[in-house]
Amino acid sequence: MEWGGGETGMNSVPDGVVQHILSNLSNVRDVAACACVCRRWRDCVPYLPALFFPRNAFDAAAVGRGAADDAIGRMVAAVARLRELVIYCPFSMARLPDWLAARSATLRVLELRMDAAADKAAPEGGHLDCIGLAAGLEELRLWGVSLTTAPAWGRMERLRVLEVVGAPLRDSAVRDAIAACPNLTDLSLLGCECTGTVAVDLHLLVRCRLDILGAGNCSLVLTAPRLESLEVQGFTWITLRGHSLRRLSIAKSTGRVHKVDTGKLPDLDHLSLRGVQWNWAAVSSVLQCASEVKHLVMKIEFCGDLDALQPFPEVDLVDFFNSHPKLRKFEIHGAMFAAMCQKNSLKNLDSRFLIPCLEEVLITVRSPLNAEQKLNTLESLMKYSEKLRTMVIRISQMKNCHEAADDFFEEICKFKYMNYKKVRIE
Repeated sequence: MEWGGGETGMNSVPDGVVQHILSNLSNVRDVAACACVCRRWRDCVPYLPALFFPRNAFDAAAVGRGAADDAIGRMVAAVARLRELVIYCPFSMARLPDWLAARSATLRVLELRMDAAADKAAPEGGHLDCIGLAAGLEELRLWGVSLTTAPAWGRMERLRVLEVVGAPLRDSAVRDAIAACPNLTDLSLLGCECTGTVAVDLHLLVRCRLDILGAGNCSLVLTAPRLESLEVQGFTWITLRGHSLRRLSIAKSTGRVHKVDTGKLPDLDHLSLRGVQWNWAAVSSVLQCASEVKHLVMKIEFCGDLDALQPFPEVDLVDFFNSHPKLRKFEIHGAMFAAMCQKNSLKNLDSRFLIPCLEEVLITVRSPLNAEQKLNTLESLMKYSEKLRTMVIRISQMKNCHEAADDFFEEICKFKYMNYKKVRIE
């Protein structure tokens, strides 16, 4: 390509265009390489919006002699309009305050892997205090920190997104840290360890993810009138006050969910309940409140108030679908499906019954027991769902590997053949 002045290639491109092209770079290795090409490209470095230091940005020798910290400091100092800083590589906590102070006027996004810090002997809680120097932050993501003492970073009025990954938590420290960020719209505590009560009171919160590890008992009390999406894992007691939930997911991979108090869920579109053991009263409470739900996922293995694992009580199919008339997609794990296939679960079926909105069903079957009732339930779902487009039957971990299992699978195959346009077996 040739321009009026006879120049070709990048030399003919206006400075503003070059700056725009190079502004898409963030990986510091790419930035360093481009800065070495020519002075014109090096002069674009101050206008870069982001710097990303990957885990392998420096070798161990450079980290050990402090060269990595010097390089990070030079690059942060060179980028005058730095908006986003992401550091995954090992660095010195002692140098972090200088970097944040130098770019506090423009810095809006900060992400740090604190578990990669070269010096981990920082005083308890004090390693987070310096984040308060960047008072204009809008997004903060921290990996491998400790929130057992509340950080003294003052009020973070502009902060909208807070994400903490892999941290030991203390309930009082979490409460104080969240209180310092009153305008959060997105909160995530992922892969964290905590006991006691996690209390969240945020009036602008829209999306929230809370993932607590371990089998211990932990409570959640959440107040967020604008909350639309909530995913929680690992809590034994859950209380939600004032919300506008459209999506709710509750799970507990170890231990038991004892009580869930959600209040009415009139706007809920998607509900997912997962876990090994739930108190049936908790299950019933959520299902009753979510009468308007459109997509329901039920993957709970057992019920029971104590340590003894118990099967689900009988669920009347007619009552269930009459109580959830807007249900469009239903994913049923073995326990819930078995509860709908008991002796009296179809006793209220008659010609007037109708499942008005159901379009997709995914059923996981794990046992050939009570085969006749299960087939009757499948046929009823097919017969009374006037809008049903797809039924997926997933045969998973069938325990009884003998004649009964073979006969049951043969009947399932016949059912599929009779409804081949809608039924699929996995």
